[in-house]
Amino acid sequence: MKIKDLKVHYPIRGGFFNTIKDHVKAVDGISMTLEKGKTYGLVGESGSGKSTIGRSIIGLEKVTSGSVIFEGENINLNRIPRKSLYRKNIQMIFQDSMSSLNPKKRVLDLLSEPLKNFENFTPEEERRRVCELLEIVGMTEDNIVKYPHEFSGGQRQRLGVARAVATNPKLIIADEPVSALDLSVQAQVLNYMKKIQKQLGLSYIFISHDLGVVKYMCDHISIMYKGRFVETGTKQDIYKNGVHIYTKRLIAAIPDVNPLVREEKRIFRKKVEIEYNESLKDYFDEKGRVFDLIKMDGTNNHFVALDKGGK
Repeated sequence: MKIKDLKVHYPIRGGFFNTIKDHVKAVDGISMTLEKGKTYGLVGESGSGKSTIGRSIIGLEKVTSGSVIFEGENINLNRIPRKSLYRKNIQMIFQDSMSSLNPKKRVLDLLSEPLKNFENFTPEEERRRVCELLEIVGMTEDNIVKYPHEFSGGQRQRLGVARAVATNPKLIIADEPVSALDLSVQAQVLNYMKKIQKQLGLSYIFISHDLGVVKYMCDHISIMYKGRFVETGTKQDIYKNGVHIYTKRLIAAIPDVNPLVREEKRIFRKKVEIEYNESLKDYFDEKGRVFDLIKMDGTNNHFVALDKGGK
């Protein structure tokens, strides 16, 4: 998949005639190239536009402009047919596992719904496929008669993963799938996602504000701020050779449980905060907008948002 110059702008209306006065630029010119079997992380603070990108790709948000090419076909994101091949191949795991599952339906009905939409299975074949999906995420067949409220948060999220892979998709958009879970349960869900990726050759867009989780899951990482990428690159590029001051600030905020480096971390955070306040003009224009991405010398896919002077 290739995403080029994706924009999602929301109008701000006002005045007696309710005319458009300005726009909220939730996503403002994002480009990405996704390869098979890899995980791409979108990281940033709340409101940076991460989830809007994911929802736009799957057709849940109206796109202002931009193009998406999936397997050589140009996709109109504002007009995706309900039972198109694109919808079958692009699935999503939502952040709130409880609200994403219909509380009135049993697991059998929840997991067989995408099969009814895209496959022509008999009831027996549907039941067999649902049992296979439960086995993939480490759950047993006796769970098919239960309702969502009978499961823990981690189990419900695993049901979300099972539903997402039901149609054998090629890309799954995971919107903060473990942010509401305990650490031990987070690890369990993430391990299942990695296992499924290896088995099925899936690609992921992994949306999160947790850099620790992203480091574990992702091959390529993009840092977002105010609807734009401030830096993109491999894990090594971002964590070891981060250039943009916003990237440095995010990495400095990662907690460390080792008490021996507590003072060292505190000094590093203070240094980064001082640098952030003193060098904003080098990384943002006079209106606070992020500069365009510039490729770093001697790298393959490391891009940083700097002014044209490359300061």
